[in-house]
Amino acid sequence: MKERLISGLDIGSSAVRIAVGQVLPTPERQTKLSFIGAAEVKSEGVSKGGISSFEEAVSSITACLDQAERMVGLPINEVYVGVGGSQITVQDAKGIVGVSRSDQTIRREDIVRVLEAARTYAQTPNYDILHVLPRHFSVDNQKDIKDPVGMQGIRLEADAKIIQGLSNHLRNVTKAVFRTNVDISELVYLPLASAEAVTTKRQRELGVCIISLGASTTGMAVYEDNELVHAATFLMGADHVTSDLVYTLRTSFEVAERLKRAKGNALPASFEKGETVDLKDYGAENSEQVQLGFIAEVIEARVEEIFERVEAELKKIDRSGMLPAGIVLTGGGAKLGGIIEVARNVFHLPAAIGTPHADSSIPELVQDPSFSTAVGLALWGYEAERPDAQSYGSAPKAGGESWTNKVTDPLKKIFKSFMP
Repeated sequence: MKERLISGLDIGSSAVRIAVGQVLPTPERQTKLSFIGAAEVKSEGVSKGGISSFEEAVSSITACLDQAERMVGLPINEVYVGVGGSQITVQDAKGIVGVSRSDQTIRREDIVRVLEAARTYAQTPNYDILHVLPRHFSVDNQKDIKDPVGMQGIRLEADAKIIQGLSNHLRNVTKAVFRTNVDISELVYLPLASAEAVTTKRQRELGVCIISLGASTTGMAVYEDNELVHAATFLMGADHVTSDLVYTLRTSFEVAERLKRAKGNALPASFEKGETVDLKDYGAENSEQVQLGFIAEVIEARVEEIFERVEAELKKIDRSGMLPAGIVLTGGGAKLGGIIEVARNVFHLPAAIGTPHADSSIPELVQDPSFSTAVGLALWGYEAERPDAQSYGSAPKAGGESWTNKVTDPLKKIFKSFMP
């Protein structure tokens, strides 16, 4: 893996972002992933986490890859790609197998078999499985086992989280990336990648909820005991805040977006009574004074609605107000002023902005929440490719052969046969 490039590609509704890391040796004769490049271009042809215009999406991805290659001075041949949206589902599954060898000792191949049984149990028509993430194992009557390899027993059970996506959705994303002459190392569920970038192992052990605020979607992932407890995606994001301003102020989307980025705040109390702003300063045709406190009230209402959706999910899994590591906000929408205070009020938990925990010489990369997913995708790939990575348990490619190997290899041959 020495000096290998590992890249994460985040195809968002507002922007396509890529983070490029290089695997470097350390003085301790180990390796680390150091980020040496990043690029961001406006996204076209992508809506609500899915491809809405194929050719425009390909052009956006190509432009982003070209920028990154110029920055790092090396070709990018493969990427870890994030997928999200309402087309992805997360469900529980159980696998059960027998251990038939004479010494009744559980081996790694038994783990693979029991996770494959869980995969088969959860398989849904028209969906393809992205991840099989084990939560815990049981051997005979002994429950809550983290790693049963080496133990003795005749009945092995696994409780797992199965993450799967609508087949056509995954194939459209895959095809768009292949059209840029870049291979896909793996497709990764976006909330998992965000968690990889902005939380520590300690936070995931204590209990934490990561909320990734995108342009048109909001993803959440809850971890406890370093395991994924729950994940979900909502079709509501930062663009909905802008749309509310459009309807309320009767202005254009562009003016509302500029105003939100420059003066947007989710706390009306942050502004003095009577403090105003002129819409003409942000591109409106006519001069119009608007109170900043009123704008903040509009923003606050929508942010609270988004957080209340997340809170409803936490109540479903009995984790409302019960996550010691609190709430970590990330994504481009997390840069909105006053959002931490609103999160604390809604969740009654500590809250903070999550920025990528990464080694990099590019400060704007590791300090920008909007790059969390791209950085997390690369970190996910780094952990998956480490020589000591397990083929089960917390390893990203848990459960044997990944979706990418099963599905994209045939697609790759078909798509590339049409390329010059």
